[in-house]
Amino acid sequence: MTGLPRVVVADDQALVRAGFRMILESEGIEVVAEATTGDEAVEAVRRTRPDVVLMDIRMPDMDGLEATRRIAAAGADGPRVIILTTFDLDRYVYAALSAGASGFLLKDVSPEHLANAVRTVRTGDALLAPAITRRLVARFARRDDDTATALHRDLATLTPRELEVMTLLARGLSNAELAARLHLAEATVKTHVARILGKLGLRDRAQAVVVAYETGLVSAGRPDPAP
Repeated sequence: MTGLPRVVVADDQALVRAGFRMILESEGIEVVAEATTGDEAVEAVRRTRPDVVLMDIRMPDMDGLEATRRIAAAGADGPRVIILTTFDLDRYVYAALSAGASGFLLKDVSPEHLANAVRTVRTGDALLAPAITRRLVARFARRDDDTATALHRDLATLTPRELEVMTLLARGLSNAELAARLHLAEATVKTHVARILGKLGLRDRAQAVVVAYETGLVSAGRPDPAP
């Protein structure tokens, strides 16, 4: 993907929006619009067609989670959403990813990390820190008897290698780490990931992680596949 990333910043605090704009523009990232509510964020996306949206969770009129759901409904061609919040709470992590967000950051993120996050999700990667992945593991560790049925139904289209890749992806491994672990070329790993997303109708790796835990493919007590 070529050209500068184009970003919408959605936050109800003017100082926060100004700070993010300053950081991003100093890194060569274009801020095409600002929004103070979820409604304004959805409208700004419709009007400017950005690559990435930085979305606050707590905003008036429509919160960031509902705005994210509406933006994600556009499908794979729509912008990627990074949720930004001061609240490091488990329910926001899962709710944000389930709504279609590609990443989750606290507002005290460093300028360098913020810019890298925008670039990362713009290319289709998920922004999932190991700590967030661990929280997902804890949330979905206990399963009921319906899990096996859901797993078979949802993941039956995947090959054994694709299931292996998805399992490690859900543990938070990057493409480079997956390639090293499975003794594959990184380009081959990217092909496997693309096929997984295509078969399951997912936008990006973040949604793949959620599906892996919800179906029971990955759980706190299950070891990673052997290399």
